[in-house]
Amino acid sequence: MIARSAATLITHPFHVITLRSMVQFIGRESKYCGLYDSVVTIYREEGLLGFFAGLIPRLLGDIISLWLCNSLAYLVNTYALDSGVSTMNEMKSYSQAVTGFFASMLTYPFVLVSNLMAVNNCGLAGGSPPYSPIYTSWIDCWCTLQKEGNMSRGNSLFFRKVPFGKTYCCDLRMLI
Repeated sequence: MIARSAATLITHPFHVITLRSMVQFIGRESKYCGLYDSVVTIYREEGLLGFFAGLIPRLLGDIISLWLCNSLAYLVNTYALDSGVSTMNEMKSYSQAVTGFFASMLTYPFVLVSNLMAVNNCGLAGGSPPYSPIYTSWIDCWCTLQKEGNMSRGNSLFFRKVPFGKTYCCDLRMLI
């Protein structure tokens, strides 16, 4: 758990830069061009804390996912699998993969909130209204998403949903 948390802490600034580089596509912006320019831009505009935007929910999600995955895998391997099976090691690796998938599904809201907070109010169109509300904290983001029923938005490639009563910018362009 400590190693995973340390890895998250070390890589999170690069995660923030990656997310912002992708989000700038929404507004056809070029604010984050390359690693060096991105580091300078974030430091100049937000200081050192800008590199750690969205870190708390990401750390919480990683820790919960790790504990959940390992606990479920232990329970399955200990109580559900028969130790007399010749392919026991193979079965244990499958149980680890399945419990990992299950844990990542349950902790997806932490990933979502972390990603939204990493781009929240960073000067890019994708992190500002009308594309995204401005959140005061990650808890505010969590509560807003939960109230709107959007805690699993983007979680599925195939079964997408549009929240009831929500108007998006692409809908507005069609009306013009």
